[in-house]
Amino acid sequence: MEQKPTVGFIGLGIMGHYMAGHILAAGYPLNIYNRTRAKGDDLVARGAQWCDSPGAVAAASDITITIVGYPADVEQVYLADGGILASARPGSVLIDMTTSSPALAARIAQSGLLSGVAALDAPVSGGDVGAKAGKLAIMVGGDKRTFDRVLPVLEVMGANIALMGKAGAGQHTKMANQIAIASTMLAVAESVSYARAAGLDPAQVLKVIGNGAASSFLLNGLGPKMVEEDFAPGFFIHHFVKDMTIALDETERLGLDLPGLALARSLYLKLKDDGFGEEGTQALYRAYNAIHSEAG
Repeated sequence: MEQKPTVGFIGLGIMGHYMAGHILAAGYPLNIYNRTRAKGDDLVARGAQWCDSPGAVAAASDITITIVGYPADVEQVYLADGGILASARPGSVLIDMTTSSPALAARIAQSGLLSGVAALDAPVSGGDVGAKAGKLAIMVGGDKRTFDRVLPVLEVMGANIALMGKAGAGQHTKMANQIAIASTMLAVAESVSYARAAGLDPAQVLKVIGNGAASSFLLNGLGPKMVEEDFAPGFFIHHFVKDMTIALDETERLGLDLPGLALARSLYLKLKDDGFGEEGTQALYRAYNAIHSEAG
């Protein structure tokens, strides 16, 4: 029986913890690192090996996966002295699954070539629900040969996996995804707000329209949470603000005007500034509650 490659996983947040767990459960030797060590304790108890730095993970792994917070974090773990690129085994593969900058993804891939390693950008969509179920959408940018080589590992975490083009293409695809989500979240929050203001039972309204043309994962999944004012995070507002900021930077570079994206970012940014950044994206409904309160 062929020995499975050793996988390194850096970033054990809401999604990363589940993703690393799936890799371990599939029988891959697993090295892990997270800034807060306690988040990896249960994985270590199941057989994962703790490493004391991102560079140490890369030095001990055939495939190194990262899913961290911000582009600055990606740059730090990959490009800093003693980081992933400086420490990675020649011939190994690096996969950044953070939602990050397309330009940074291309820079990492180019630096990887100079260091004798291959790099893919592979951001994901599906939130904590998709991560827990192992059914994330994974959008990949990079070389097809490298993609084919690591596809079995990606398949452990995702159900809809596609190579979208050269380095950076995965991140551009994720931007398209986040742009679609941004305006859809506006629509769902406004729909719930309207139903409540009109004296309807918004939960019943969602059940009806959720089976018609308005049906969507966000309406059916997050709409009821808005109604219940359950704002526990499946995906943090502060991370979504980061994603929309990257998308707006890219739209400016491409000469586009996307007013829905700009409006969504402005509302989410206010929520973040008001102290709600650790809540889930469905907390956008707070903005409409505030509007109603002011109107009343």
